[in-house]
Amino acid sequence: MTIDRKAHWDNVYGEKSEAQLSWHQDDPGVSLELIAMTGLTSVSSVIDIGGGTSRLASALLAIGLNDVTVLDLSQVALDAARDRLGQAGETVTWISADITSWVPDRPYDLWHDRAVFHFLVDRSERAAYLKNLERGVGIGGHAIIATFAPDGPETCSGLPVARYSPGDLAELLEENFELVAERHPLHHTPSGKSQSFQFSLFRRRR
Repeated sequence: MTIDRKAHWDNVYGEKSEAQLSWHQDDPGVSLELIAMTGLTSVSSVIDIGGGTSRLASALLAIGLNDVTVLDLSQVALDAARDRLGQAGETVTWISADITSWVPDRPYDLWHDRAVFHFLVDRSERAAYLKNLERGVGIGGHAIIATFAPDGPETCSGLPVARYSPGDLAELLEENFELVAERHPLHHTPSGKSQSFQFSLFRRRR
């Protein structure tokens, strides 16, 4: 049976409060730590893939970035995030789209993805994502891709996931990206469970 992913995620975000979502973080600290290594400035551009109701956009605005885009399949999630930001949300570009069919119309200095890529268990969808990653990151730019680690959960929100190590991702991206740094945090869900993640920072080769 084919799952309507947009309807699935709209339902998830519509039925649960932000604090009830298993992936919710009050502070995207690991992402910000890696972002600090990229040398972004106030004129740098960032796209947060699958940003949903993440606090990353507000954190980026708080450190002085002015060109922030959030892409997510769920319009429900984007509306909630924009409403939470209030007037500051008017400066963010919000895109409701499927990353496997959306095509970037410009390169970004930073591509950030916390837990979208691991939902792409179909080879053709992974290939489409990687093609968009290549299109969406400028030469010398960076990408942060966070997924469940090899010892992480096998499913999330009722959907299967593919688990990765930084080495696995480096092999997939080796033609255009080099691995710069990695982190291996444990994420603690609102229900008290621990989930093993990996965060990998890549630089687009010149």
